[in-house]
Amino acid sequence: MWERTLQDLIRGLRANKNDEGKFIAQAMDEIRQEIKSKDMELKAGAAMKLTYLDMLGYDMSWASFHVVEVMSSSKVHLKSVGYLAAVQSFNEDTDVLMLTTNLLKKDLSSTPADVAVTLNGVSHIVTSDLARDLSPELIAMLNHSRPHIRKRAVLALYRVFEKYPDALRHGIGRLQEKLEDPDAGVVSATVNVLCELARRNPQDYLPLAPQLFHLLTTSSNNWMLIKIVKLFGSLSPHEPRLVKKLQPPITDLISTTSAISLLYECVHTCIIGGMLQGASGFSLARTCVSKLAAFIQDADQNLKYIALLAMVKIVPTHPHLVAEHQDTILASVDDEDISIRMRALDLVSALVTRDNLQSIVQQVLSHLVKPDTSAVPSAVQSLSQHIVPSTPAKAMTAPSQSTAYRLVLSQRIMAICSQSTYDNITDFEWYLSVLVDLAYISGVDIGAQIRDQLVDVVGRVRGARRYAIKLMVKVLSDDTFLLNAGEPGGCSEVLWAAAWICGEYCDELSGPEELLPYLLQPNVTSLSADIIAVYIHAATKIFGYWATETAQQWSDDHLAGIKQVVDSITEQMERFVSSSHIEVQERAANILQLFTFIKRDLAAYRPKSGSGYADVGASSFDPVSEPSYPKSLYLIRPLFSSYELNPVASAAQASVPVPEGLDLDAWIVPSMQESIVNAHSEDTDDPAERRTRKSKKGKEKEGASRSKAKSGKKKRDDDPKEVLTPPVEVETAEEKAEREKRKAERLERMRDDPYYIIDDRPKRPPVDDIESIPVVRLDDMPSLAKEEPRLPSLKSIASQASVTRFVVEKEGEMPRGAVATPQPSLPPSRRPTPGLFDRSTTPPSLPSFQQYELSDDNARAATPEPIKVVRAKKKGSSTKKKRSVKPEDPAEDTGSAVH
Repeated sequence: MWERTLQDLIRGLRANKNDEGKFIAQAMDEIRQEIKSKDMELKAGAAMKLTYLDMLGYDMSWASFHVVEVMSSSKVHLKSVGYLAAVQSFNEDTDVLMLTTNLLKKDLSSTPADVAVTLNGVSHIVTSDLARDLSPELIAMLNHSRPHIRKRAVLALYRVFEKYPDALRHGIGRLQEKLEDPDAGVVSATVNVLCELARRNPQDYLPLAPQLFHLLTTSSNNWMLIKIVKLFGSLSPHEPRLVKKLQPPITDLISTTSAISLLYECVHTCIIGGMLQGASGFSLARTCVSKLAAFIQDADQNLKYIALLAMVKIVPTHPHLVAEHQDTILASVDDEDISIRMRALDLVSALVTRDNLQSIVQQVLSHLVKPDTSAVPSAVQSLSQHIVPSTPAKAMTAPSQSTAYRLVLSQRIMAICSQSTYDNITDFEWYLSVLVDLAYISGVDIGAQIRDQLVDVVGRVRGARRYAIKLMVKVLSDDTFLLNAGEPGGCSEVLWAAAWICGEYCDELSGPEELLPYLLQPNVTSLSADIIAVYIHAATKIFGYWATETAQQWSDDHLAGIKQVVDSITEQMERFVSSSHIEVQERAANILQLFTFIKRDLAAYRPKSGSGYADVGASSFDPVSEPSYPKSLYLIRPLFSSYELNPVASAAQASVPVPEGLDLDAWIVPSMQESIVNAHSEDTDDPAERRTRKSKKGKEKEGASRSKAKSGKKKRDDDPKEVLTPPVEVETAEEKAEREKRKAERLERMRDDPYYIIDDRPKRPPVDDIESIPVVRLDDMPSLAKEEPRLPSLKSIASQASVTRFVVEKEGEMPRGAVATPQPSLPPSRRPTPGLFDRSTTPPSLPSFQQYELSDDNARAATPEPIKVVRAKKKGSSTKKKRSVKPEDPAEDTGSAVH
């Protein structure tokens, strides 16, 4: 009979690619017949073919018993086929593994060739039961006369220790002896196994430190040295004395070795092992940083990646050393490999301090600036395109122009500036300019995050509000955001922040009336509903402030300008009233009613003769004279400036616990509950019972209720419709005094509460005869303004405020910016367009990429204390004490936007 060999099977598969399934089915039928044969050669050939098909995805678990038969062959080449099939197809759930215990023990005591094959197979198919039964034989193999057997036994013991940890107690001593084995391969295998075992419980392997140190200083095998250095990196945090002992040999390896893999492992061990701390570790730290900087400049991308990872771990202890290579690190931010760019960003974020924040942010911002693709190509470029027409004509897109990467870059800029509540920012005017520049050049949808940052900074830093107002006026007067409001990456949410800031802090505006046309122009309707609503609110606040300032310096020449502004606002509010958004519609309707009243008051106003200036303080107390300005100018301002609302987090109320003993479901006034219950019972009870209950109450009452009961008209007792008048309770003098006392206490508590409006004006005593009050003319009396100084205007207060430094109010929570999704970038040219309204005063120009002179003296960051560890008292004891010092994490300020 002709049998198909493995080579024939492979050739048949290649020849029947169009009908592979049919060929496999035919081959499987042949294999089923062959593997049941008593001929061991034929059975082994079938097992070999099944192994190959199993690698292609076909199941061979049905032949597991036949594989064991091949494993039991006395011929080495057939036995190796059986163990190969077992390694390929067996797992912990294979039933026939319980039948292999005696077979494996027999093979381990056979010839060296059988032992070698068996050790290779055991290391793959061992289970917890097999590890328990075979551990004595495997430990005994460590003393085999042949080195390759000892090496295979060491490697197989690692899997045995994993499946059966109790074997480690008996085998660790024998394994330690192999560190002094005369064969270098056995020593290398032992170090490899110990390195893997020490990852779980490093303190248990501290007694091996002397032998490992001897190997570190005497061995020339780079691969074994890498394992030893890794092992010391796990041991040194648990034994501080190792740090000082390891510094000389590791420093020598770093300086002399030409193997890059060994060099990196030495540097990494110095970092994680705490060898860079203290005065003795400073020179080693400088050496490590210089080596890593060389890796970053290497052409190998893998070296760049691992060097950036290692530098991130050095920054907390030696930031000044890493800062020396800042330009090299920032050059990696524009690398073609996205993983390297992300690691470079992590390193840049960890490198930021108060001294280098501005320079780092400016360099990162420069990566967001899009190249000018509209430039005319040079003659050389045109000629090359003509000669080689296959070359694509369009310019290659820079790596930084990826939308996803630009989003991450923009978010990282805001993250490093706002960390620890803006601790690293010394110039908040610069940061506000950066946020506005980011809105112009980012090209991705991060408007919500920029909005939250702008509002948060202006709310916390009072000294930056005046400059913020100038920037926001520039933003509101620029039509770029209006034109790109519907496009991806338009950052139209910045207009929300600009309008809110200008309305909330309108006393910093130099020309409030000049900003109103930009807030109420017809193109505003292209914005979203929430932005339009803020526009309406801000315009109302600005008008209220401007009208109040105009009233304090009133002259009849102001009347025409006031009327014109009111008419334009009224006209635009009428358009907003018909909006499809309920929020815009409601706000516009309310504001329209107020301005309708102001418009009618201005129409009815008649200029007063005289100087045209009236003392506001005097006119408010004069019951006869009228002010020389329209009184409706003071209508809007008090609605928004009567009480100052401090920043409150959106979830602050939910975080307040309910006081102990407070029942929110209980009645505040118990008498109300009784009256409601009584009224309900009167409606449902029988009329006879109501008469009986009320008559009993009437007998218990005294005074007025008794006299009233006597004087009342008698009703027939048999009338079901009879309704008795309830008795009136008379309040005694003590109850009245107690009630007045509680009322006074309640008013005192509510006096400072912004949610209750308290009328503090003194109450006039009642006058019985109003006609008897004489009318006194006050024309000849001195003005009240001379006795009580007139309050300065809001604009004068703002002009007198001189801010010498920025103070950040850290109370409250940081804003939670919305996570932006990657969006397509905008066109490369986005220049601000002139506004739609003519303005007498041009807003200040937007600063972009300002240069700042930084001090060369970089303050060194405080070196953290080294990790302190108490060494275990005794090896193998049941209780081992260890103490680790956890670094203190800075408190994180998270929260929502300022409301």
